[in-house]
Amino acid sequence: MPQPLKIAFQMDPMPTINIAGDSSFALMLSAQARGYELLHYDVATLSWHNGRVTAYAAPVEVRAEPDDHYSLGEYRSVDLGSDIDVVMMRQDPPFDIGYLTGTWLLERICAETLVINDPVAVRNAPEKIYVLDFAQFMPPTLVTRRIEEVRSFAAQHGAIVLKPLHGNGGKAVFRIGEDGANLSALVELFNQTWPEPHMVQPFLDDVAQGDKRIVLVDGEVAGAINRKPGAGEFRSNLAQGGYAEAATLSAQEQEICAVMGPQLRERGLLFVGIDVIGGKWLTEINVTSPTGIVAIDKFNGTDTSGMIWDAVERRLQAR
Repeated sequence: MPQPLKIAFQMDPMPTINIAGDSSFALMLSAQARGYELLHYDVATLSWHNGRVTAYAAPVEVRAEPDDHYSLGEYRSVDLGSDIDVVMMRQDPPFDIGYLTGTWLLERICAETLVINDPVAVRNAPEKIYVLDFAQFMPPTLVTRRIEEVRSFAAQHGAIVLKPLHGNGGKAVFRIGEDGANLSALVELFNQTWPEPHMVQPFLDDVAQGDKRIVLVDGEVAGAINRKPGAGEFRSNLAQGGYAEAATLSAQEQEICAVMGPQLRERGLLFVGIDVIGGKWLTEINVTSPTGIVAIDKFNGTDTSGMIWDAVERRLQAR
């Protein structure tokens, strides 16, 4: 019999996982059910020596039991090139120099080991930059540090949203009303906090109807959920108190996915989540550690984790 696949999960610490909705945990459960061998390691333990990339990893078993959802074996140095079939790069953002360094190291094992998502593509596709490749589907957008540019944009569009270029989970996203109150102060704060430019877009009233997360697996639509803001919020991120409901795709969303899918597949971006507001406005392409598959499967009765592992197996067979 062929040996079971060995899957190394580069992800956040196991005790921190919320198993009720964590996509990485869902992937682990599905992989374990297929008989794959699982290992867990933290990106901070990646090492390079004499041309080999290693991680300090431990075998892990998982189970859908709150407060008792995993068992770890003994940690040891593992050669990610020779000892592992697949690395799942699943640590949460921020997309910072530490994250970039992880991709630079993992890039060196790609000839031996399948890395999902491809580290070169992840490095070249930060959420709010890669989306600019599909500007025809985006709302009016400004990327800048210059207060004069922001004032001019606000004068044209009225109420705006200001957000960090490499933020995540809806953190530090501000709505600035048509009166421009606090605009200068917020831009000053952003400029003091982050060295890169920031993203500015019109405030879309459609956000009250939800922010749709669409998951694509190897370029094909796996499913979607609509995330709606909680009371007193305009941000629909589940991490910011939003809630999910079942969703189907509009004609415009189907077009967005049809245009985007082949490029994702070609880049090796196998598990991707895109965000669309109002059935037509593309706002982000999430490739670093996409989420949403637990809710999608709950509403649709689908098996997105299984689809991802089927796609992984096809990729391995094609190598």
